[in-house]
Amino acid sequence: MTAFMQRNESYFLPNGAMKSDGEIGFATLPEQVHRKSVKKGFDFTLIVVGETGLGKSTLINSLFLTDLYKDRKILSVEERVDRTVDIEKTTMDIEEKGVKLRLTVVDTPGFGDAINCEENWKTIERYIDDQFNQFFKDESGLNRKNIVDNRVHCCLYFISPYGHGLRQLDVEFMKRLHQKVNIVPIIAKADTLTPIEIRKLKDTILREVEEHQIKIYQLPECDSDEDEEFKQQDKELKESIPFAVIGSTQVVEINGRKVRGRLYPWGIVEVENPKHSDFLKLRTFLISTHMQDLKDVTRDVHYESYRAQYITKISQQAARERNKLRRDSGPNFEAVTETDRLLQQKEEEIRKMQDMLQQMQQKLRAAGSEEGQKAKAREMNF
Repeated sequence: MTAFMQRNESYFLPNGAMKSDGEIGFATLPEQVHRKSVKKGFDFTLIVVGETGLGKSTLINSLFLTDLYKDRKILSVEERVDRTVDIEKTTMDIEEKGVKLRLTVVDTPGFGDAINCEENWKTIERYIDDQFNQFFKDESGLNRKNIVDNRVHCCLYFISPYGHGLRQLDVEFMKRLHQKVNIVPIIAKADTLTPIEIRKLKDTILREVEEHQIKIYQLPECDSDEDEEFKQQDKELKESIPFAVIGSTQVVEINGRKVRGRLYPWGIVEVENPKHSDFLKLRTFLISTHMQDLKDVTRDVHYESYRAQYITKISQQAARERNKLRRDSGPNFEAVTETDRLLQQKEEEIRKMQDMLQQMQQKLRAAGSEEGQKAKAREMNF
């Protein structure tokens, strides 16, 4: 019996014929997709934006239980005043229960530190566009099999807890980038606020987001066939936005048990205690329940919007150059047009040759597979 027949023994009769029990076998398609996805692994890119001192690095280290910024140099106040926004990218491979994740965290030190912060968003916008552009080039090329997805799937935007809502910088940044990336607002250092102050600040931020017509990431509606526990969890996540969080990598002891938190003269704030912050909800949302949806929205909405605009821009530019060429060439334009036609003809010939080559490769693979099956059949008969 072949290895395939051994794996699928329930589908075959002793003589090697297939059973006729009304099942073809495509019910295993989800399992096939799952195996292929797990083998390939997953990509996720997260960008973190907010002014210095809001605990961005600490929160990221707390979320992923690692130290991404151990080699970072701490700048003085004088150095930060004249600093421009930088892009610092860190990529690491994480594996959990056989599932591999290639996580990229993009930090933006210098955001909001300069005296003039009017154009802080430009560096970040340019980086996001560059990733879209690179992906567009990769998927338009000949080798599309192993494309690395570096598109930014989520932006954690940190809002200061010391104000009374959104600052002008916050509004400007989110309005400029809400069409390019999934923005998830975060209230930083929630341990500096009382529960009443947190609720009031959340309401103010949501109201100002609506007033300025800012589109933050919206959690999708649950399917009707989801269980009640998941629906309740989804409801709590939606009600928690913007997430009020605390980050800490310190371990403290409470009544004999060790927890991550912060020790104050009046008590201990636990990072993973839902009564103290939304940290657990943020981690659940970002990693356990909505990571794939963040990727889907990036692909289907933000990237497609960029792609359509980019193609339109190229087409308009080509039309302008063609019109200019027509004006400058005068009677000789027909000759230029003939050259264009010949170039297009050559490109079409190259495309056909590539198609033929691909078909030949497929036939060779099919022939090899058929020969292998014949060899196995001869082996069984023998």
